Amino acid sequence: MRILLIRHGQPDYTTDSLTPAGRVEAELLSLRLAKMDIRDFYVSPLGRARETADYTLRRVGKTAEVLPWLQEFRARYTDRETGRRQIVWDRLPRLWTRYPESFDPDRWTELPFYTDSDAAEVWKETKDGVDALLARYGMRKDGPVWKAEHNSTETIALFCHFAISMAVMAYLMDLSPMIWWHRMLCPTSSVTEVVTEERVPGEVLFRATRVGDLTHLEMNGCPPSSYGLFPECYNGVDSTDPRINGMPQRRGY
Repeated sequence: MRILLIRHGQPDYTTDSLTPAGRVEAELLSLRLAKMDIRDFYVSPLGRARETADYTLRRVGKTAEVLPWLQEFRARYTDRETGRRQIVWDRLPRLWTRYPESFDPDRWTELPFYTDSDAAEVWKETKDGVDALLARYGMRKDGPVWKAEHNSTETIALFCHFAISMAVMAYLMDLSPMIWWHRMLCPTSSVTEVVTEERVPGEVLFRATRVGDLTHLEMNGCPPSSYGLFPECYNGVDSTDPRINGMPQRRGY
């Protein structure tokens, strides 16, 4: 089985839609995906993901099922210094890496700065969502591996967002999502792919074969967006300043 996690095109967050550049990305993405034999399509309920998916769905003549839990990993916590509600995965590296719990898939929600957070609830919702989806294809998590009643080479595609994609990857691979959120990047319109590896009949592991792939843009000379990425070199702007709220340091997710 192959799972494609597809981030929406470059967004206009004020209208929850795509920018002109995002529409170009979605069109080029659709040309790529139309060449794949994708069995089923799923999509986040948010506008930017649905608009991205529409380009591919129209091209292949299919529809997508909306999965509410794909609407981004939306958990928040209260920053003790600023009093602001912040997304749980946006912490400075020196802060989250000092705690062993950050690297534990079962304990990362117990971090001391998440005491008033809904991280545990959203993490459970994500895991339950993945479980329910893969159960349709005869798969059930059994500790660090997955049991597969009738594994196949079929492909499904999920149009969604960066943070939820990384949370899904973390759950499939029995890792903490903190690692995926801070060590990986999926640019807008990128394709992340995982496939099953079945070395014992009926028992599989998921392995990543590509993360944040932008072949469809590169082949057409379309520059990648930097949405979701902090500057390569420090530019003198304090990324923790609540007045910028992650902008333009981190240009959205």
